[in-house]
Parts: sequence; structure tokens; C-alpha cells
Amino acid sequence: MKSTAKLVEGCFQSIVDNGGHHGLVLDLPGAKGGQDVAPTALELAVMSLSGCISTIWAVVAKNSGVSYRKFTVEVDADKPDTESTITAARAVVHIESNESLETLERTLDKVMRTCPVGQLYEKAGIKVETEVVKA
Repeated sequence: MKSTAKLVEGCFQSIVDNGGHHGLVLDLPGAKGGQDVAPTALELAVMSLSGCISTIWAVVAKNSGVSYRKFTVEVDADKPDTESTITAARAVVHIESNESLETLERTLDKVMRTCPVGQLYEKAGIKVETEVVKA
């Protein structure tokens, strides 16, 4: 894996890419001198966790025969102050499914053991609590 970041001259925006065909802009909020036109790098780390959980859910559910109709994951990360980093996170999965709550919870446990971004959080000592809310 590779990534390159190019700082946009005259502001706090960076254009980052994966060394291939995908890229995006990062910025700082206005209170920190940025233009707030894109997420910060730390916000992207939280977005990466929710995206990883969602993607890995689809893979694990397919491979396990777990059916569902709608799936949304919300990640709320704790950041005690403006100068610190993430200290904990909570992922709440909202799902429409005929599967039992126990099946959905087991599936989410497997997702969290498989999700590479979740593993990064764990190795960094950032506890991620999870919850399944069945609609």
C-alpha cells in the first residue's frame, strides 16, 4: 500500500491518494485556520472505521448466509479535547433483518475481528464498543 499527500499552496488542504486511481482532499476546520471544505485526517480515520465495518459486514454476511435488507453503521469517537487524539469509539449497527439478534451480534463480532481498520484501532489501544440495533 502507498499514499501520497500534496499540500495545496496557501492553505491547509492536502490532496491525498492511494498511489493509484483514488484520491481525496483533507482540510482543517475554520477554527484551526482551514477552510473546512473536507474532513480532517483524524475524521478520515473515524470514517475509515465505519466504512470498514460496513464493507466487511457485507463480506461476512454473504459468506455466512446472514440475510439483511438495510445496514447502517454509526461510529462515534471520543476525543477529549482539541489537542488530543481518539481515545475510544462506539459503533452502532442499525440493521433490518429477519435474523435473530444473537446471529447479528455474532456476525458483528466476526466483522470486528476481521476488519483491518478495527484491528488498527485495537492495536493502538483504542477500545471500540459495538452494538446491534435491529429494526
